[in-house]
Amino acid sequence: MKTSNTVLNSSASGWTSCGAIFDVPRQRQLLKELEAQASRPDFWNDQERAQQTLQQRKAVDERLGADEKLTRISSDIETYLHLAREESNAAQREAVLADTDRELKSADEYVGQLETATMLSGESDRLSAILTIKPGAGGTESQDWAEMLLRMYLRWAERKGYRASVIDVAPGEGAGIKNATVRVEGENAYGLLSTETGVHRLIRISPFDSAARRHTSFASVFVIPEIDDRIEVVVKPEELRIDTFRAGGHGGQNVNKVETAVRFTHLPSGIVVQCQAERSQHKNREIAMKLLRSRLYELEIEKRQAHTRKLDESKLDISFGSQIRTYTLQPYRLVKDHRTKFEMGDVDRVLDGDIDPFIRTFLLARAGRAVVPAAAGGSTKDERDE
Repeated sequence: MKTSNTVLNSSASGWTSCGAIFDVPRQRQLLKELEAQASRPDFWNDQERAQQTLQQRKAVDERLGADEKLTRISSDIETYLHLAREESNAAQREAVLADTDRELKSADEYVGQLETATMLSGESDRLSAILTIKPGAGGTESQDWAEMLLRMYLRWAERKGYRASVIDVAPGEGAGIKNATVRVEGENAYGLLSTETGVHRLIRISPFDSAARRHTSFASVFVIPEIDDRIEVVVKPEELRIDTFRAGGHGGQNVNKVETAVRFTHLPSGIVVQCQAERSQHKNREIAMKLLRSRLYELEIEKRQAHTRKLDESKLDISFGSQIRTYTLQPYRLVKDHRTKFEMGDVDRVLDGDIDPFIRTFLLARAGRAVVPAAAGGSTKDERDE
């Protein structure tokens, strides 16, 4: 009972802070103003402004809905605790407290999701994402590690309810992949996945080494936003070289028979993209063009934000090319983020797509909020300096 009350007080403080972030009275007033704008007869005269207004109204609706849900959750938990206090039967009281603890855990997860959403306010955070994985030096070892990362991100997308599709993949020699490009569609996909950009390191007993020695493998992850049609990026035909080739991969009557795969080379920037995910060359062209426009957009954003990015990186003590996270399978089991010092001992859970704790902790650190390094999943701290 005492434990449940303590957790409730902790959760309540989190809900209060979320209410402060949402500023509910202000949000309700803003919703009235936006609805008044949307009801004007000339509202659709300016299509772009109308779309922005509708998006803003949707965001305000979601904030108010979140506040109502938090209020409802708080009321339900208080009711559970009241029932537990009034229950005279010890077994029944323990059952009610068990239900209360489950509700508290679910509530804390929801508060965490809301807190994460409030930190995604960048220009591109709301967009879908294009994620690229490339193995480092090490041949089969690194290629297998790259495929493990690909599975991890596909499982993460599935957990989040996002739609993930592999646009391009090159099988490795014997095992793993040489590279992969994944399109992840969903609200805030880029804002969340952008925290994963960097070098990921794996330490394990190699399944490919007959002597069963410990190996270290590296793979890089790079994430860019998939720009939507409201963002204008002009690609001139004379600046583009288009090549078609036969798609590789498993199955399909058209595979290796018809040149359905396409490769675009943007001559001024040197950017090369390709797509062989679809059986239709027309669809592959469409996806490849989206990919090219996204990379050109990201290139422009990088030029504009180079100075700001350097300041952010120095603040978080990260240097370009260094590993951001280490996944250790031997001699102990631990996943550690070197930027925030956050770690989890349940490696299998992380590799199965449960990376939200790492994403949230990094977002908190980037926002300048205090982060206490924690060991989750049953790990203990010892001399594990990487």
